[in-house]
Amino acid sequence: MRVASGLRHWLLHSGDGFLLPLVILAFFWQLGTPALFDLDEGAFSAATWEMLQRGDFITTFLNGEPRFDKPILIYWLQAISVSAFGLHEWSVRLPSALAASAWVTATYYFAKPRMPRRNAILAAVMVATSAMIVIIGRAAIADAMLNLLIALTLFDVWRYWEQPTRMVLFRVFLWLGLGFLCKGPVAVAIPLVVSAFLYISHGQWRIWLKTVFSPYGLAVFLAVAAPWYLLEYQTQGQAFIDGFFFKHNVRRFSDTMEGHGGAVWYYLVALPLIIMPFGGLLVQLLKNISGQGIERFLWFWFAFVFVFFSFSNTQLPHYLLYGITPLLLLLAMHGGENPNRWLAVVPAALVALVLLFLPEVLTSVVAKNPTPYFQGLLEQSQQVTGLYYRVATGIYLLALLALLLWPQVQNHLRLLGVAVLQTLFLGSVLLPVVAYTQQSAVKEAARFARHYLVDSVIVMDGVNMPSFTTYRETVTPRRAPVVGEYVFTKADYLQPVENYLVVFKQGGLVLAKKVNAP
Repeated sequence: MRVASGLRHWLLHSGDGFLLPLVILAFFWQLGTPALFDLDEGAFSAATWEMLQRGDFITTFLNGEPRFDKPILIYWLQAISVSAFGLHEWSVRLPSALAASAWVTATYYFAKPRMPRRNAILAAVMVATSAMIVIIGRAAIADAMLNLLIALTLFDVWRYWEQPTRMVLFRVFLWLGLGFLCKGPVAVAIPLVVSAFLYISHGQWRIWLKTVFSPYGLAVFLAVAAPWYLLEYQTQGQAFIDGFFFKHNVRRFSDTMEGHGGAVWYYLVALPLIIMPFGGLLVQLLKNISGQGIERFLWFWFAFVFVFFSFSNTQLPHYLLYGITPLLLLLAMHGGENPNRWLAVVPAALVALVLLFLPEVLTSVVAKNPTPYFQGLLEQSQQVTGLYYRVATGIYLLALLALLLWPQVQNHLRLLGVAVLQTLFLGSVLLPVVAYTQQSAVKEAARFARHYLVDSVIVMDGVNMPSFTTYRETVTPRRAPVVGEYVFTKADYLQPVENYLVVFKQGGLVLAKKVNAP
């Protein structure tokens, strides 16, 4: 009882510094331990490395080819970090960790004057510890920065609607410009639609139009975003327009790209897992839907993102994060004050129970698709899912059950305990295990190539794993090899095998020299 009372007192009276240890745990603890994940982390880190090698800070390249997937901001930030600290997993992830930390802080300071302090703390805790946010906050990709900028934009949209000032208007257009420089049209489209709803629903459509087309605001936006877009178009011409705007923006909505298709109900299923361990609280939140004041604004922000991406033909879990901030604020208002203890703990415990039997699940999955590559992944996983993994996962599950059954703990403290335990488990156990399973062979192959194939030509064929380029620190073209060249590929991709001399093999991946023509 004294422990629970003391923790409650600390939460209520410790000041804003309470969030610092949680942010360190969520985004910085063992940040550099997992290997870079392919495809996304590998592509961003390899493109950043290549940017520094080329000295070209306008156009990004990946293995010698222009990369139009994303605008330039995240590459600049990663390049600064790598220049300062060297090329490491943690240095390319550092901008995302800092952005996620700022996202947590911004949420707290937005919530603090608009709800009781304990609820504001809970909102920040939810942003810091929701599963998908922890993952992207530790990933060398653009999404943590993008979500920070979308949140900052719409927080200031609300502040400007409450009390218009030039400084707030300046910030709105500054965040919009940086967002456009980070990910492109989506960073502008979401705030534009949500702000339109806010003003028009209050009969203020003329004020909205005047604000959107403010010469002062547009000047700020263009000063931030326009120079790079103009320079990139001048350098790459129509290829940039086709590659970035049409392929990686319009077609992501209209067509299925990179095998990431889905269904209208996809995010309905994914949502509880994205915000785990807070998914169970959605049941309580649905009983408290309000269409008044700031809650109407938050509900529309979430609903617009949810519906829009539910009808997109390219669907990925992190797309929904653009609308998760308002949902977590709503959960903190209604679900976090006194959550049902079963809804607060049981969903996380069920996931932990499944993860306890992860080795058996992987074995079953590979048995249904026993290719050499998947068998290699299974062998990799078996090296890190032995006794240590079982014990760590078992302790995690038992700790969750103890929180569920401990009668003297207040329910909001149970929820906080679950969030901290899940975050610790993700950073210390699960993410390193998944990274070793998927990426250790890529990292070792790159190390082998750096040490023993220094002057050899190596190409990549049959796989798209750009982290190989990052770890090797040499451009690796994606094409078929010619006689005398080495190829990095899957073991079952070498056909006919007698034309190749394998010099490295691990985890279903090989480095092989082509010795004969077909």
